[in-house]
Amino acid sequence: MKIDVKLEGMVKRYAEVEKLIADPDVLNDKKLYKELMMEFSHLGEVVAVYNNYNELTKNISDAKDMFEQEEDQEMKDMAREELKELESQLEPLLQELQLLLVPKDPLDGKNIIMEIRAGTGGDEAALFAADLYRMYVRYAETKGWKVEIMSSNENELGGFKEVIFSISGKNVYANFRYESGGHRVQRIPITESNGRIQTSAATVAVLPEAEEADVEIKPNDLKIDVFRSQGCGGQSVNTTDSAVRITHLPTGVVVTCQDEKSQLKNKNKAMTVLRSRLLEAELERVNSERSEDRKLQVGSGDRSQRIRTYNFPQGRVTDHRINFTLYKLDSFMQGNMDEMFSALKLSAQEDSLKQ
Repeated sequence: MKIDVKLEGMVKRYAEVEKLIADPDVLNDKKLYKELMMEFSHLGEVVAVYNNYNELTKNISDAKDMFEQEEDQEMKDMAREELKELESQLEPLLQELQLLLVPKDPLDGKNIIMEIRAGTGGDEAALFAADLYRMYVRYAETKGWKVEIMSSNENELGGFKEVIFSISGKNVYANFRYESGGHRVQRIPITESNGRIQTSAATVAVLPEAEEADVEIKPNDLKIDVFRSQGCGGQSVNTTDSAVRITHLPTGVVVTCQDEKSQLKNKNKAMTVLRSRLLEAELERVNSERSEDRKLQVGSGDRSQRIRTYNFPQGRVTDHRINFTLYKLDSFMQGNMDEMFSALKLSAQEDSLKQ
């Protein structure tokens, strides 16, 4: 059985990695040690489930032998019931093993830069963008993750024309990676006096946070401008030239940061966003070379694609990629998103298995 051969290889690799992470030379190489620990963690999950699978198949074999050899009818009936119960556990365990065999994306363990921009709908779209920001922050807080605003542009009603922020913690990208795309809201805006339902939109981009080792940026490829930051309605306006705009000349990517009063902090934040955008551009280039089937998967990250609708009058949120609807919108907007995220991950894993 092909799956058994692969699993035996992973058991062997698990033992190898266990020895490697105890090697003093590996311990002194922080990057290698981190990579091996991530591999060790994943292989540990696989080995644990595989051991359960082997134990279950052995118990099934023993129960079959007892059923076939037992002459006492009462004992034979007991063996039949036990065999039936054991066999019912086999398929779910085999499915779990198959999903664990889907190659882990090395980006899954990364922190993220999330960008939310108001789309069609004017002030209401900006308010919706702010609602999305708060929703993601609340979800991050339930996981104990750290959120930091990198850059923001508010309107006078407290909405966001644009907000860029980082989320750091364990497996952040693995949880948020399917949020990229167009988000649509249907509700009665606070600016609507006639009580009419309006449709507005916002776009979300989720970028794996790139480290310096992930993207090479030459100093000569950068144009750095400093200027005085500007806030909404006179708020947060600095009296010094602390805002920073960085232009990556080869690609034309421009990043601006002005939320900090320190020019150095703004520059560091801008560089973090720039590296992440350049990494995303490279990932998109690689993905575009893959088959059309791959582009149709949940995780394609196409921002022009409408992925989700938030319908307030009906109290529902629907993800159009997997035809999944939850009738608990209020709870969802409070950051209770695990049910949606689990459904998206399962769909993506099933797509990967088909591939």
